[in-house]
Amino acid sequence: MSEHNQQAVTRYRNNFLQEVEERVEDGEWVKMCMQCGVCAGSCPLGNAWQHTPQKLFMMIRAGKREEVLTSDSMWMCTSCYNCIVRCPRKLPITHIMHGLANYAHRLNLVPKGQPTREVARLFWNSLAKTGRVNELKFSLALYFKDGFVQGIRNALAMQGVGFGLMKARRLNPMELFGGHKCKDPGSLHKMIAKAREIEDRKKGFAS
Repeated sequence: MSEHNQQAVTRYRNNFLQEVEERVEDGEWVKMCMQCGVCAGSCPLGNAWQHTPQKLFMMIRAGKREEVLTSDSMWMCTSCYNCIVRCPRKLPITHIMHGLANYAHRLNLVPKGQPTREVARLFWNSLAKTGRVNELKFSLALYFKDGFVQGIRNALAMQGVGFGLMKARRLNPMELFGGHKCKDPGSLHKMIAKAREIEDRKKGFAS
């Protein structure tokens, strides 16, 4: 093998692919993709992807770091698991997609206004605060995420659904003033903090 080709192979093995293997959930499986395209053909949103999974994997192996981490493709995954079931090599594609999304989020490289990321962020913030998702506050946060005026419009558009939920006792207005929570939120916060510390250390985010 010529020196030029050897350098190319070294870059291929060591750059972004290595980063993904070390820092993304199940990232070590990316190099096993044989580019058959079954994942894209099995995905219910396959025709809406900016980059299908096998394209993302090839881009990772080609070292296209910025293009991958700023793509909105990982955020399209609905966790249907069709790709894993049908993959000839049984790659954990769903896990890798979520892992890439989480990694891009932690590096603050997600495209601005990405809706799935915003929903995930609001859901987690509600859950991590009390151990239970406050459905009313979560819904209102979604309505008003694009500003007060748009929030009013969204709330008015959904008022029929809201009244129906209250009538069926599935939505309690008193949730605004507290709502359900786990017995010991303080211990929950300590667990989350410890889990983040362990993950940061494992994935190389520690300062």
